[in-house]
Amino acid sequence: MNAVIDFIHTNRDRYVDELKAYLAIPSISALPEHAADVRQCAEWTAEEMRRIGLHDVVLHETPGHPIVYGEWLGAEGAPTILFYGHYDVQPVDPLDLWESPPFEATVRGGEIYARGAADDKGQVFMHFKAIEAHLRQTSKLPVNIKVVLEGEEEVGSDNLDAFINEHVELLAADVVVISDSPMFDRGVPSICYGLRGLTYFQIDLRGTKSDLHSGSFGGAVANPAFVLGQVLAQMKDRGGRVKIPGFYDAVRPLRDEERAEFQKLPFNEKQYRKVLGAPKLFGEKDYSTLERVWARPTFEVHGLLSGFTDDGAKTVIPAVAMAKVSMRLVPDQQPDVIAKLFEDYVRKVTPRTVELTVTRMHGGQPWMTDFDNPYVQAAARAVELGFGQRPVFNREGGSIPVVATFQQVLDLPSVLFGIGLPDEHAHAPNERLDLGNFHSGIIASAFLYDEIGRLSGEPAPTG
Repeated sequence: MNAVIDFIHTNRDRYVDELKAYLAIPSISALPEHAADVRQCAEWTAEEMRRIGLHDVVLHETPGHPIVYGEWLGAEGAPTILFYGHYDVQPVDPLDLWESPPFEATVRGGEIYARGAADDKGQVFMHFKAIEAHLRQTSKLPVNIKVVLEGEEEVGSDNLDAFINEHVELLAADVVVISDSPMFDRGVPSICYGLRGLTYFQIDLRGTKSDLHSGSFGGAVANPAFVLGQVLAQMKDRGGRVKIPGFYDAVRPLRDEERAEFQKLPFNEKQYRKVLGAPKLFGEKDYSTLERVWARPTFEVHGLLSGFTDDGAKTVIPAVAMAKVSMRLVPDQQPDVIAKLFEDYVRKVTPRTVELTVTRMHGGQPWMTDFDNPYVQAAARAVELGFGQRPVFNREGGSIPVVATFQQVLDLPSVLFGIGLPDEHAHAPNERLDLGNFHSGIIASAFLYDEIGRLSGEPAPTG
């Protein structure tokens, strides 16, 4: 491994320059006007995979954006890693809050600023460089590897499950490795063992066929904007508990040992509140902040639209009102079950003075694995070798729906091997990636392949 690690150290500057080129492609999957850019990014990704030494690199077409696949299978008898990531990125709005152009990667204070730096191009590129280092220095990898990168993660991965179901043999492996998550904190590397699931909806209310003058018609018809506020107010009580009947029935309780581990983590609620700029933290009573964001389900409102919102005044009763909402789910909640409970409840609490349309958009299963999974322990050893300290184990409040798909369809355990930071503004202006973590992550990734290569190749329990 010495030659591999020396190669990584020697090429630090080159890695940053190459990452800048990757980040310059505005692969925004949510915006149709960027479809050509997403395609360009898929082709750039494929070409880089070929350049570093992966074989049989192919763009698999889907009804949406292509999935890029490549492999190196020359380690006979060794385990096989299936690495998953994504090359698409979020929109950049509001553009005026960016301190530097979002697709002109800029290094400031040891961090690289650009859309996709942390989520997920920087973390994908980290593995590319680790693979390259092994192949350049030894002409082989200590483990077999299959790489699957999609271009629709930021819009719900609509075509990924179908691809996995149709390519079970192609994707056969021993373990999935995913680098699309943050470390617990700066200077505190971590291994994530649990993710929340998700179900996402749009609520539309219509009161009349067109907007109305509030002086002429106020008091005669229901105002959809006001009704929408009333409906949303019935989703939670004042203490933050979701009021949807049956919502908590399947929630897996926190184990005492988990709560004890959470309490050991270097987490300061006052500092957390200050960083967020919140006057006061809020959530379910009897649970700590970490317990609420990692192990408890939520109901959140993401967007509201109704009526006149330009400068000045316009006395109008809007004809329509819309809200986008979601529920984050925890083991053992099922997205389809929770979605049905929500649909039934929102129809019950919406008055007949408006027309209601409920649209189920996308979702994903929650996921959790065991600490003692041999692949998780191999990852912990690799992180310690790369970062110089033993990682902590934590859950993550976000969702990566494909983790559950890999478990259910391919019967594979997953290792979440993220090197981002919680404050790196993924999905927000001024997204960035700490370059120290990026370089240490390349080293840790190189060790990860070595550590997994030392295992027997017998599948671990999926947990």
